[in-house]
Amino acid sequence: MYDCIVVGAGPAGGSAAYHLAKRGRSVLVLEKESLPRYKPCGGGVSPMVQAWFDFDFLPAVSLTVKQIRYTWQMGDPQLVELDTLEPVWMVRRDLFDHYLIQQAQKLGAELRDSTPVVSIEWKSNRWQVTTEHEVIETKYLIAADGAKGSMAKWLGFKERKRRMGAALEVEAPVDQPDISKIHFDFGAVSNGYIWNFPKADGYSIGIGTFRGSDEKQNLKEIAANYAQSFGIDMSKIKQYGHPICLWDGDQKLHTQNALLAGETACVVDPFTAEGIRPSLFTGMLAAESIDKALNGDSDALKDYSTRVQQEWGSDMVWAQRIAAIFYRVPGFAYKVGVKRPAATKRMGKILCGEQRYRDVAGNAIQRLTKGLIPGMS
Repeated sequence: MYDCIVVGAGPAGGSAAYHLAKRGRSVLVLEKESLPRYKPCGGGVSPMVQAWFDFDFLPAVSLTVKQIRYTWQMGDPQLVELDTLEPVWMVRRDLFDHYLIQQAQKLGAELRDSTPVVSIEWKSNRWQVTTEHEVIETKYLIAADGAKGSMAKWLGFKERKRRMGAALEVEAPVDQPDISKIHFDFGAVSNGYIWNFPKADGYSIGIGTFRGSDEKQNLKEIAANYAQSFGIDMSKIKQYGHPICLWDGDQKLHTQNALLAGETACVVDPFTAEGIRPSLFTGMLAAESIDKALNGDSDALKDYSTRVQQEWGSDMVWAQRIAAIFYRVPGFAYKVGVKRPAATKRMGKILCGEQRYRDVAGNAIQRLTKGLIPGMS
């Protein structure tokens, strides 16, 4: 009998396991893949997450970046120096996720990887979790198995709002990559953007749509053309496609002795598709709530849903409003937003957690709305 079983060893699951183990709770992490495992992801992380943990993340950081280069349909470049306290971290998810789990293990958390969960069942006062090899009992559950996972459905969250984005990514080894800047391109893909996030030994190149995909768009072809500008032939590299669970409004994230965290809770930023920071954050909050529940607080799980809504969701309202306008008039948005150094520096502060969308949304929406009015753009 464990205090808590965490299903999924990504950032949300690792964060939850670490913070539960830190509080002396018995916690087991079940992960279907063998760690370390590859995970398609740009790998940009706000350095502000360091404040939530008692260990140094830098051994799991591939490099840090202080510049962002924006382009419009691969031209009209804008280079911005980030005016932030710390540069953005670039991480490889196989190393980053495994490193986080290892820190939890040092505090007593158990890990069973290569262990898919096949079913769960509530029995009187506990959860029975069935894997391919055994049945394990636990007082509480945290579902952190991501966009493709089954835990949310098994827990009864069939009516949850899920707004799906889609991404296609490749990891391209490069002998001498340009590790000085992150690249974003707008205009080549509708309702999204293309990115190139550098790592110490190559690039993570991807393309994503975040407000409904256009079936006429050939994402593979668009991404391949973009990759060629960096001297990369995508046809020779394995490509990974995956769904993204974007935040789409407040929703219940708790049920009988169980919580949803990370992408399972649809906390991905609907404007930038940032997912690692909110996953780490909700994992931490989930651990705190279950610890309180184990101490007898009958409202702890309900309070978790409220805290996620208040501390993350309330700002995502503004991210969603900005995204709705930005992706409708991307050319105008690039001109009045991206090409204005002050605006992109503010966006850098948001990505690094030093500012919130609500701090800049009023002015940003006012500027972008002009692009929707005939004759004003």
